[in-house]
Amino acid sequence: MSAPLLTATGLRKRFDSRGRAVDALDDVSFEVAPGETLALVGPSGSGKTTAARALMRLTELDGGEVRFDSEDLLALKGARLRAVRARLQMVFQDPRAAFNPRATVARVLDDPLRIHGIVPRARRPEAIAQLLRRVGLSPDLATRAIHDISGGQRQRVAIARAIATHPRLIVLDEAVSALDVSVRGQILELLLDLQRSQDIAYLFISHDLGVVRAIAHRVAIMDKGRIVETGGAAGVIANPQSSTGQALVAAAPKLRHRG
Repeated sequence: MSAPLLTATGLRKRFDSRGRAVDALDDVSFEVAPGETLALVGPSGSGKTTAARALMRLTELDGGEVRFDSEDLLALKGARLRAVRARLQMVFQDPRAAFNPRATVARVLDDPLRIHGIVPRARRPEAIAQLLRRVGLSPDLATRAIHDISGGQRQRVAIARAIATHPRLIVLDEAVSALDVSVRGQILELLLDLQRSQDIAYLFISHDLGVVRAIAHRVAIMDKGRIVETGGAAGVIANPQSSTGQALVAAAPKLRHRG
């Protein structure tokens, strides 16, 4: 069995909320193997998004360790951290919050190619066209402004930006929850296709076990800052042991498990 690509151990994060201390993460540990999808699932406020942001160094932890590709991720700084970020990408629920709304699609995709030195300047237009084709979009979209394309197209652009740096792991934080059902299915199929062709691992953050059923190999269910249940996606969804898991399964739409 291959070594884990990502290992999070004993993650802790406490926030102050209206004068009261709240443990957003309380001794949270999990692993993601190369080419695997681990879903972190839980209700609102369970800590799953805090965990995702902590892995990306967008939220500083109070304690714990994160190792990515055998490196201590929390100890990295400067150029070394930037180099690792090329292999560890994130797709947010609403890409409008991550993009300059006045930027064109081409500018959004040019940035990672330029910042990480992926492609020389003269070759970037063709690289951008290839990225758009890879996520099922026309290269003609490159000249359009981000605010002038549909939500499904924006999410495909966000995925194209994430894969531009040839990452080993992508963190997807509720990346399909705001999409219409038909578009959601298309994005899930795209993610599965990219995983098969490029051996990308996903940490898939969601509150919806129906969606998780379609994409995840394993599931970790979170509630009140702790992991309350973990296991293979099929087993957990078919027979959840925790009360949180049972409630999530009861609320899930009927989606076919990946097979």
